[in-house]
Amino acid sequence: MGTNGSTMLEPLRQGLPPIDAASVSSSASCALPARYEAVRGARKFTSTTLAQWDLTDRFDDVALVVSELVTNALRHALPADTPREAPHDPPVRLHLMRWASRLVCAVRDPSPDSPATRESEEDFAAESGRGLFLVESFSDSWGWHPLAGTLHGKVVWALFRLPDAPQGEARTS
Repeated sequence: MGTNGSTMLEPLRQGLPPIDAASVSSSASCALPARYEAVRGARKFTSTTLAQWDLTDRFDDVALVVSELVTNALRHALPADTPREAPHDPPVRLHLMRWASRLVCAVRDPSPDSPATRESEEDFAAESGRGLFLVESFSDSWGWHPLAGTLHGKVVWALFRLPDAPQGEARTS
C-alpha cells in the first residue's frame, strides 16, 4: 500500500531506539552504485546534507560511519557478479534522517545476513572486522533490521545524539 520509501523506513523505525518516527524534521536519501567509488559519493552527499541541516560540525564522525556502512554493504552484501540493472531499485541506498536531537544514518543493502557476524576474537582483529568497531566507537548506538514486504535485504543504522538538544528531550505537547 505504501510507497517504496515508507516501506523501507518501516523496519528501520522498528529497529531504531524509541523515537517518534512522525517527528522526523528532515530526511534525505541517495542511491549508490554497486562500485567502490560509491563511498566517495556517499561522503559528498553526507557533507551536502549536513551543511543544509547546519550540522557541519558533526561531519567528521558521521562521514566516517557512513563510509564504513557503505563499504560494508559493498564488500559483504553485494556478490561480485551483482547485476547493474534496475536503476529504479539500486542495490545500496544511504538514508540520512534528522530529528530535533538526533541524526540517523542508515544504509540499505540486498543481503539478509547480519552485519555483526564475527566468529572469534581473531576475526574481530582482522582488517574487515574494524568497520563495525569504528561505527560503534563514533556513533551513540547502531543496529540493523531485516527489510519486510517486497524489499529484500536489511538496513544497518547508526544514531548520533545532537548536542544542542535539551537534556532529557522532554516534549510539551
